Amino acid sequence: MAKSTSNAKPYIPAEKVIPEFSPIPLILGVLLGIVFGASSLYLALKVGMTVSASIPIAVLSITIFKTFSKVLGVRRATILESNIVQTTGSAGESIAFGIAVTMPAALILGYDLDLTRITLVAVLGALLGVLMMIPLRYALIVKSHGELTYPEGTACAEVLIAGEKSGTSAKTVFAGFFVGLIYKFFNVAARLWNEVPSKAFSWFKGASISAEVAPELLGVGYIIGPRIACITVAGGLLSSWVLIPMIKLFGDGLIAPIFPATKLIAEMSLIEIWRNYVLYIGAGAVATGGVVSLIQSLPTIIHGAKTGLGSIKNGGQKASALLRTNLDLPLPFVLGGCVALVLSIWLIPLFHMSLIGALLIVVFGFLFVTVSSRLTGEIGSSSNPISGMTVATLIATSLVFLGLGWVEPSYRLVALSVAAIVCVASAVGGTTSQDLKTGYLLGATPKFQQIGLLIGALTSALVIGYTLNVLNSASTIYSRKAVPENVIVDRALLSEHRETVNEPGSDDRSEYRVLRVIEQASTGPLAGVKPGKYLVNDAGMLSYLVDPGINGTLDHRDDGSHVAKYEAPKARLMSLIIDGILTQKLPWGLVLLGVAIALLLELCAIPSLPFAVGVYLPLSSSMPIFIGGAMRWLVDRWNKRKNKGAENEEHSPGILYSSGLIAGGSIAGISLAILSIKEGWLSAVDLSTVFPSLAGSDLFAVSMFALIAAFLVRAGLQKKPSL
Repeated sequence: MAKSTSNAKPYIPAEKVIPEFSPIPLILGVLLGIVFGASSLYLALKVGMTVSASIPIAVLSITIFKTFSKVLGVRRATILESNIVQTTGSAGESIAFGIAVTMPAALILGYDLDLTRITLVAVLGALLGVLMMIPLRYALIVKSHGELTYPEGTACAEVLIAGEKSGTSAKTVFAGFFVGLIYKFFNVAARLWNEVPSKAFSWFKGASISAEVAPELLGVGYIIGPRIACITVAGGLLSSWVLIPMIKLFGDGLIAPIFPATKLIAEMSLIEIWRNYVLYIGAGAVATGGVVSLIQSLPTIIHGAKTGLGSIKNGGQKASALLRTNLDLPLPFVLGGCVALVLSIWLIPLFHMSLIGALLIVVFGFLFVTVSSRLTGEIGSSSNPISGMTVATLIATSLVFLGLGWVEPSYRLVALSVAAIVCVASAVGGTTSQDLKTGYLLGATPKFQQIGLLIGALTSALVIGYTLNVLNSASTIYSRKAVPENVIVDRALLSEHRETVNEPGSDDRSEYRVLRVIEQASTGPLAGVKPGKYLVNDAGMLSYLVDPGINGTLDHRDDGSHVAKYEAPKARLMSLIIDGILTQKLPWGLVLLGVAIALLLELCAIPSLPFAVGVYLPLSSSMPIFIGGAMRWLVDRWNKRKNKGAENEEHSPGILYSSGLIAGGSIAGISLAILSIKEGWLSAVDLSTVFPSLAGSDLFAVSMFALIAAFLVRAGLQKKPSL
């Protein structure tokens, strides 16, 4: 039975009016939202997950306002102003997740990352998510106060209340931030140690072990905890120690390639085997894990949808609507905004969206915003199966398109856009509900929070596309070596658009026309040319393969220099679903192996989704997450022995330090990506030639990673800081 509204006692009574909505908190929230949105995008492209930004933003907000008060002698911000900062800033993380798991799929489908399309998807999805949650606030936040806990939202309220009572110190967050930042600088910019130390086992053919020694992944592992970290790395070990060695064992003697590869298994590197075979097994497992998590949530989905419709039908608060803490944005404004957004989706020429597509967005958008908001209240943002909802949307949309005969390549982008808008809306809806829960516990004015959310969502959405393009461009490779020789291209196949080589160190200033190969042909002049984007000279000869930074296949430039790529695992999954349904060409045998693996895990009562993500990612990505989880296990055991309790609070020292590591490492990665675009900017700090023995030593790389892991353990063992 849900608690009644009368039993809820907010920290600031409804009758009391204190400063809440003013320009400074709003601006600070916007800036922090952009920063944490960018770091979340970076993280999602690497491992397909993000962590909640509300707690770090709340801690930083209190600290910044306290510092300004001491230094400038100005009035210290109220608790409700600090709440506006975290509310406005939290939207960036959810938008980043929605964009990262969907829009990079365009690159795999053979298209460029269109900045206008990405920005429109982010803006429309974000605003739709906020607006659709507003009519649900009274039912999910107020009436269900005792039933739905909203763990992150409740923890954030505790942080803000503790900061109001006793002052705050964000030294732990800042310490993690600067450690992550400095570590990343010496690792990636100065190149003092390897980014991915690895070792192939000579006595176990096809098996290897590797780890990306990244501080942000270490922080993720600590936050998600040992159980999920172990399940995730188990998936990676299945790929690297079982599947790839099996493929090598049975395939080395074959004299013909096995679909979908075009090379002999004996001639493939381990990473090529992973990309051509294991990736599809992982995709089947991830898709199944997402669908299973969605099916498990069906009772909640049905109940949440009924609750949402009922709250709108009953008109919300009734008699208590005049209280400050019950003031929402007017329902006509919300409905008008939703209608305007849907019309925009339908009428914007770039989307080529039919009325059916727009209606699918409305139906799936409201359904999954409702589901996401309720699930967030029950199990928290981290366990919310938004990827599963997106997969379901994409499968349904693609099947509708297939039934209507819309199978041309252009419809792939339309299907992706539908799923992307719904994904962003669902992610933002869940975050919005957490923020409104925080405000409900504090005694905030919902209307002001909703305005802050709309502004924060809009500003973060406008920036996220630029961040995505910068990360992709910085790691894009223009390769002559990967281009087939003596291929003459018919000019009718070429785009009129011309491009230049945008790669650091290149002195080629020529303009080239663009050829996009969507599917590999078996006959004709383009027979054997792999799918991808090519630059063609005026004579019609292929000059460069343009290998994107996100989901690209090459990790070394022609000069031998290494380039860090972004796997964007869930975006790759989206592209496989679209291609598999609309082209009806997919290695279903491999996909079904992944389906079987996921179902077997569920029968063993093991969550299949984190395991499947481990299969889907290279072992180098899941290993540092596992190490972070192991550090959390050590800290929890030691604290229990000392009767200090486990680190199960969102604002415990280890969690705050890990949040700092994630922010510092991610922001450093983005900054270095921006700097690498300009030729020569990073070469001045490259120390790999000064200390070649260190730069080439895997042992030194592991030692440096062990050092920051030790710092993390030390932070976790500290007493909980004053908030």
